[in-house]
Amino acid sequence: MEDLSVSLLAVIVIVCGLALVAVFLFLFWKLWWVPWRNKAVPSNPAATQNASSVTGINCDKEAMADKLKDASNLGFLEAAVKISHTSPDIPAEVQMSMKEHLMRRTRIQRQTTEPASSTRHISFKRHLNRQMQVCSVDFGTETFEVTEQPTSIGRIKPELYKQKSVDSEDIKKDDAKTCGKINFTLKYDYENETLIVRILKAFDLPAKDFCGSSDPYVKIYLLPDRKRKFQTRVHRKTLNPTFDESFNFPVPYDDLPNRKLHLSVFDFDRFTRHDMIGEVILENLFEESDLSRESSIWKDIQYATTESVDLGEIMFSLCYLPTAGRLTLTVIKCRNLKAMDITGYSDPYVKVSLLCDGRRLKKKKTTIKKNTLNPTYNEAIIFDIPPENMDQVSLLISVMDYDRVGHNEIIGVCRVGNSTEGLGRDHWNEMLAYPRKPITHWHPLVEMKKSFKEWQAHAASFDSQGSCPSPKPPPTP
Repeated sequence: MEDLSVSLLAVIVIVCGLALVAVFLFLFWKLWWVPWRNKAVPSNPAATQNASSVTGINCDKEAMADKLKDASNLGFLEAAVKISHTSPDIPAEVQMSMKEHLMRRTRIQRQTTEPASSTRHISFKRHLNRQMQVCSVDFGTETFEVTEQPTSIGRIKPELYKQKSVDSEDIKKDDAKTCGKINFTLKYDYENETLIVRILKAFDLPAKDFCGSSDPYVKIYLLPDRKRKFQTRVHRKTLNPTFDESFNFPVPYDDLPNRKLHLSVFDFDRFTRHDMIGEVILENLFEESDLSRESSIWKDIQYATTESVDLGEIMFSLCYLPTAGRLTLTVIKCRNLKAMDITGYSDPYVKVSLLCDGRRLKKKKTTIKKNTLNPTYNEAIIFDIPPENMDQVSLLISVMDYDRVGHNEIIGVCRVGNSTEGLGRDHWNEMLAYPRKPITHWHPLVEMKKSFKEWQAHAASFDSQGSCPSPKPPPTP
């Protein structure tokens, strides 16, 4: 019995061992053999097709890179005839005929799109190369761009990424900031030739004192005459004063269109300098009524820290000849200029600067008129500007006061051009719309700092038109 039990136990142990070996072999086959076989021979034909397509794309990219390198080394004409080393060679006769055809085609396109520039514009283009830091032109890439089909797909548009400058936002905020309202009336006395200005009241003025109120009063000017001025009474500790005072300005009726009404609102301080609350400038006296009857007018008081000074006006004409590429600016006269000398007069002359992308290319000036605030010049200033550069240039007109000792002072400036705003742009566009015809306008003079801020505020729209291009290379023979 004992031998039987030992043999039975041995059989059980052997069976269990064989079972463990079978399980081990099965797991080895599942975990190692099957994945390795799938990697070696893929069973999905779609996977093989995708893999072959990916490798094909990589090969194509490498082949295209090699082709581009060969094309840049051999030149555009050789690349157009023979693209890569793998393609069969083309006979020399066919290559020569294709070269002649391409050369003839590029020559015809350049002759039709690039007119011959005048010899007088060589100096203008020389100034462009000197003032503007323009990169050199690659002739090979230019011929490639001629034959390339224009498309807008995939191009970056810089105008979509432009951000408004901080200076322009600050200027708009200052312009939009108001300091209450003022109510006044205007009426013209035809018998006595007198303009009657009646200051009624002000509303919602800002507080200038520590107690939360102000002591307001109003100064009245009829520009450009600043020698005659009137002033209302001071009203103590109020933000809504009622003045109800009338003032008479003797002025002929025919001079009213050239006059401006200037109201300056101040806060009275007994021991310190009076603080300016704001101002109102009525450019056109006939804007609200015909002055034949008294009518009530409400105006917003614009924020200001100092009284704006009327610097005067300048009259000039613009005329452009497209065929000759000649811009003629005729300085006619100035009026009501600011007195810069102790004598109460100035020695004014006009300096005109040709600007391109904010850089001065040329400058010319008129003669000097001694001891006058209303000079007459009638002098022409001529600039040679090609028609293709008219959208990138502008003119800065500066009225200067000549000093025998020391530096000449700037009385005021104005700008005209496609990049300016207001009357400067309108005058420029009218000149381009009516070529070979002098277009004349009066322009108000402003301070140099204000003109520079206005130019900065519109620098984005000016840059969107592009800077001054460099002269185009001559067509290849």
